[in-house]
Amino acid sequence: MSGRLLAVGDSHGCFRQLYNLVTEIIRLTREDKLVMLGDYIDRGEDSKAVLDLIMEFKGEGYDIIPLMGNHEDMMINAPQSPLDNYNWMLNGGGETLRSFGVLSVDEIDEKYMEFISGMKLYHIIDNFVFVHAGFNDEIVDPFEDRYSMLWERRFEYNSPVFKGKTIVHGHRPHSLSELKAQVKNTPPVINIDTGCVYGKDRGLGDLTAIDLLSMKLYTVDC
Repeated sequence: MSGRLLAVGDSHGCFRQLYNLVTEIIRLTREDKLVMLGDYIDRGEDSKAVLDLIMEFKGEGYDIIPLMGNHEDMMINAPQSPLDNYNWMLNGGGETLRSFGVLSVDEIDEKYMEFISGMKLYHIIDNFVFVHAGFNDEIVDPFEDRYSMLWERRFEYNSPVFKGKTIVHGHRPHSLSELKAQVKNTPPVINIDTGCVYGKDRGLGDLTAIDLLSMKLYTVDC
């Protein structure tokens, strides 16, 4: 790999912060590989713009791998039943609808639904395993449990599948200071969700990326 191996945490509709992080702070190049760990939508104001940005970068030839998060999964499931739609609305779907200027998930342009549906649940590069949330450590093949990859998180894994691997995930926000302390010890599990869409009063409110080849952090105060 000639460039950097980067991962960025949950952006939740924070378009301006994501744009600044990728273009001004990271200064992404076509030699870099960027894995995005899901939850691009809901809660923040600009979910559509975040999806447009990812699609634009991919269209321009940047090596970006967007993984699916639980919020994307809720969005594509929303048309299936009133209960699925209610579940999505309960978790920030209303903000996403407003960003599209529509009242119903059925009115969202199909290209977005297709783009999300095509997202992978995990990705492996060398000794790094990328996932939105986590894995089921109790089964022979942890990659078979879709629910866990979207919703669960563990602080450590004992499955032989992950021996010698580093798992990089988002999903559960923690403070930037906690992340900085975490990466100093080159841990086998790295959580880079620093809660961009949440306030500083909760010790969160940052959007963070990591270069896994150098363990360098890049962050934008949201």
